[in-house]
Amino acid sequence: MVDTRKMIAFAGSVAMLAGVAACGNSNSAGGGDQTSGDAQQEITVWAWEPTLKDVAKKFEAKYPNIKVNLQNVGTNIDEYTQLTNALEAGNGAPDVAQIEYYALPEYAIKKQLKELSGFGAKDYADYYTPGTWAQVQFAGGIYGLPMDSGPMAFFYNKEVFDKAGVDATQIKTWDDYYEAAKKIRALGDKYYITNDAGDAGMYEAMTWLAGGQPFSTSDDGTTITVNLTGDKGSTAFQAFWQKMISEGLIDTKTAGWTDDWNRGLSDGTIASLFSGAWMPANLVGGAPTAAGKWRVAPMPTPDGETANAELGGSSLAVIEGGEKTEAAWKFIDFANHDREGVTTRVDGGAFPADNETMKDSAWLGQTTIKKDGEDVDYFSGQKYNEVLAEGAKNVLTGYQVSPYGVAERAAYLDTVGGAFTGQETMQQGVQKWQDKIIQIGKDQGFTVKQ
Repeated sequence: MVDTRKMIAFAGSVAMLAGVAACGNSNSAGGGDQTSGDAQQEITVWAWEPTLKDVAKKFEAKYPNIKVNLQNVGTNIDEYTQLTNALEAGNGAPDVAQIEYYALPEYAIKKQLKELSGFGAKDYADYYTPGTWAQVQFAGGIYGLPMDSGPMAFFYNKEVFDKAGVDATQIKTWDDYYEAAKKIRALGDKYYITNDAGDAGMYEAMTWLAGGQPFSTSDDGTTITVNLTGDKGSTAFQAFWQKMISEGLIDTKTAGWTDDWNRGLSDGTIASLFSGAWMPANLVGGAPTAAGKWRVAPMPTPDGETANAELGGSSLAVIEGGEKTEAAWKFIDFANHDREGVTTRVDGGAFPADNETMKDSAWLGQTTIKKDGEDVDYFSGQKYNEVLAEGAKNVLTGYQVSPYGVAERAAYLDTVGGAFTGQETMQQGVQKWQDKIIQIGKDQGFTVKQ
């Protein structure tokens, strides 16, 4: 991301809910925090980001008295389920956790994350891009350090698009995309312009892209307004995506991040993706045989006007209640602020959250992606970071996530899922989703309006 980008203004939702207590971290050793001298400690880090493996090695070289026990307990919701269970039980939680920006408010509200201003994080504002920095702050506190970001982009298989007679660089509007989808489909029964078997993050990002504001949270974090069924951006995406589904233009059977999905990306039967800027490393890892066939373009928008949204992006946060907070802070500071740590992650394929990298001419001019230490020319010489960095500048301001995003997104497939199997429409499913979101909020002690 760059420091000129427009970006999200998160709600200041950190009021502590009645009946929610902070939970301790049983992974901590007794006797206080010791990170100087010869005292040996081990911190447990829960994260799925693969570049952290190399970061941990370099961190241990710099801080030989701190060992990092890096554990991948699952991605996003899988990790959050285990983290929530451990926090509620009062034992088994890690010292550090990777938490996506959309999920951070939920843990900050419950006072389960360490506020980091006292460690010096308050002086880091100029280091990070404005959007990522905004997403780790709540009610004057800082609850994580930005690790990466995910401005959206249109990733497409140029070989397949050429075969269908479509110039993807000329797809500017959702109508353009619809017309292209019909041509891709005409290549044969196996070919689809994209897949979607039910992805809440995708729904919210596309709503954001369309200028939507379906969630609004009060400054004190106690009141949330939910309007998925009436918000202009939300309803626009519902209508667009339902049209694509009804005409059989989307692969609704293949779920993302599965072996079938990777095969579709490899052989071109899934011909494009709307995804975050972190996608290049995943493409080269999951669909290596398609190297040279894929390209990146800006996102199409409802009317062709320049706009963008975020899809994904994570922070590293220190869990509250532990006795190794100084060591935990040193790790997240090294991984997300120290140049050695940041460069290690970016060189490994992570999309940056800092201003220095986003301005770097070598990074902007990059044409290859690292895979197992080797450079892969996946986008056939395209300077793909230039496209992604430009997309970061165009992210619309003002979008708010709900203050209980983990539970909200977990309810998506159970409510909207029927739209992808033909049992109901997107509009019917979203109504059920909204009803569920409202009930979740009330159950958690929020005042919910619609």
